[in-house]
Formats: sequence, C-alpha cells, structure tokens
Amino acid sequence: MFRISQYLQEISAPTAPAPRRELPAPVVIWNLIRRCNLTCKHCYSISADKDFPGELTTREIFTVMDDLKRFRVPVLILSGGEPLLRPDIFDIAGHGKAMGFYVGLSSNGTLINPSNIERIAGCDFNYVGISLDGIRETHDRFRRMDGAFEASLRGIRLCRDLGLKIGVRFTMTQDNAHDLPGLLKLVEDEGIDRFYFSHLNYAGRGNTNRKDDARHKLTRWAMDLLFDTCRDYAERGLDKEFTTGNNDADGVYFLYWVRKHFPEKAEHIRAKLTQWGGNSSGVNVANIDNLGNVHPDTMWWHHTLGNVRQRPFSEIWTDTSDPLLAELKRHPRAVSGRCGECRFLDICNGNTRVRAQQLTGDPWAEDPGCYLDDQEIGAAPGGERLSLTPYTRIRRI
Repeated sequence: MFRISQYLQEISAPTAPAPRRELPAPVVIWNLIRRCNLTCKHCYSISADKDFPGELTTREIFTVMDDLKRFRVPVLILSGGEPLLRPDIFDIAGHGKAMGFYVGLSSNGTLINPSNIERIAGCDFNYVGISLDGIRETHDRFRRMDGAFEASLRGIRLCRDLGLKIGVRFTMTQDNAHDLPGLLKLVEDEGIDRFYFSHLNYAGRGNTNRKDDARHKLTRWAMDLLFDTCRDYAERGLDKEFTTGNNDADGVYFLYWVRKHFPEKAEHIRAKLTQWGGNSSGVNVANIDNLGNVHPDTMWWHHTLGNVRQRPFSEIWTDTSDPLLAELKRHPRAVSGRCGECRFLDICNGNTRVRAQQLTGDPWAEDPGCYLDDQEIGAAPGGERLSLTPYTRIRRI
C-alpha cells in the first residue's frame, strides 16, 4: 500500500528518514466467508451467493485470534465474500476489539441498512471500507446488480452519520476509468474519510478479465489526478486520506511528480520512499481465507502456505521452507528483466509478483503492470543499462 497523503505531508512538514521498518507481525486480511450477494467482475475470491462448505467456525476463529495476538499481529481486516453475511460477524468483531486489535470491515456496503447499523457502530470498527466501481450505472454493471450503487451509498452515509471512519475503494480498468473524477468529487461531497485506489491485479476474476486492465498511459493519468487532488484537498484543509494498492511503482511515479512540482524536496522524498521499501506481501501483509488457508496476500489464493487448522498461523508465517515465501521476505527481491535492471528496486521491491506469475509462470519475472518506461527506471531496451545518475541502483544479491 502506498500512502499518498503521508508522502505529501513530507513535502510541507518533513520528518527525518530512518531505516526501513518491518512490523512485528503482518496485517492480516481475513476472508471470513466466501458467500456474497454480488458477483463482481474483478472479485479475487470468486465469491457467489451460496454457502461454501468447510469454513472456519466461530470457535476456530477465536483460537486463531489467540495465536495472532501472541504473534503480535496489529491489524485484522474482516473481509469476504461479504462479511456481513456471517451470522457471527458482530461476535468476531467485538472479540477482536476486546483483544486490542485494530479491526477493519471490508464490505460491498449493500447490506448496511437501518436495521443493522447500530450493531455495526456498536462494534466500534476502526475503519469501514466500501467498494465502488464508478457512479451508478457503471457500478451496477460491474457489480451485476441494479441498485447496487444506491444501496452502497446508503451504507456509506449510515456509517458516516454515526461517526465511523469510512472509506471508498476503487479498482480501475479501462471500462470505469472515466468515473474516477466523479468518485473523487463524491469523496468530498459526502464527507468520506479515505479513498483507496486499487490497480487491477491478476487474481480470481481479476485474472479472468485482465484483458480489461487499464493501459499504462491511462494509469499515469489516474495517478496524476490522484496526486493533484490530494494536494488540492490538503491545501484547502480537507482531511482526506489517499492510498493506492497493487502497484508499488506508484511510489516511483510519485517521486517523478515531486521532482516536477517540488524539485527541492525530491532528495528527501526519495529517502522516505526508500524507508517505505515497497511491496510487502509475505512480510507485512498476510491473508487467511475462509477455509483457514494462509496466503502471502489476498491475490495469492492459488498458493497456500499452510492451514491454521493444522498449524498455528505464527508457525506457518515464519516457516521459510516454502520457496515463494522465502523469496518474498527477501529485500531487495531477486527479480529479473526490467525489474532487475530498475534503479528504484529499493523503493518498490519488485512490485506485486502476482502479475508476473500469472502471465509467465515465473513470479520473479518483470512486472507487466509497471507503467514506467525504460528510461525512467534506468533500463534500456535489449538489456543495455542507462546511466543511473543521480541515483544508485541496488544490485540483486
């Protein structure tokens, strides 16, 4: 995850760079249920409106939470499917809060209504994230349900009015990019706290529909719009949090944006981006699916590290006998192609590896989702390296 707002603050109120920091244990995104009332085009869990057998029971979930707490996991993001379809969702959320976790709810928002909003608010979620794929017709088409947009917007307003921190998540493709400006306006008009921009990743239904992935030129347009909008909000005193995910090249592209608009701050921003260190799948981010399988993150459902019914999460996560997990934990990663030549490997850490794995079968090949050109990253066509001045390339080890 790349926190645009945080790095914009570094321009006006810089803080001293420090060594790259890893969390004591990962943020855990937990798909508690696979059932969902929607069938979205880019769903990574390929959910459906039916029961899936073998899902973890409430007691099993509480046992796993005990292990996560001992392991010092700081954050639980309760997801699905649609997590509000679990009858015990409020018991799970309340238990997590009582144990001292930061607890987030990731929902499509359509099931948040006047009959359950008090219980949702009573859980005191630290954050409620709701996905929107565009404005009205676009969203309904992506979600494959008429009225989905209005139902989700109602859920957003109910949460906002009861003081919950609320955010909108948007996954961009060529088919919905035109609605990005409207969604950013919605964030302002509706008093929404956070906007999360997700690049399309090749997993689940997102993999099936990767032909619809936004082209690189469109991605650059979207990132410029996000940077400029976030800057505008900050200058007007609007407290909005902007983040992006699933493409850590965003950090490098932000550095180029800073060099254009605030050249005197570029050296400091590069140091802070190096401190961030880029993609952290398998390190600071983990996933547990509805059956208890552990994955390096939510986009790696096709690669299982172990199952919490058979071994504690803490043992699975620290067992680097799995070659993929061992290499994901390496920094910088041993990537090849353009990624191996890139002078900003210390910033993005080779980006998300899922796209390379899905397209080539090699998780360490160059990331086809990187939207920076060869000259920008210091790699010339044909493998001839360009001068890296004024930056130093981090060599593979």
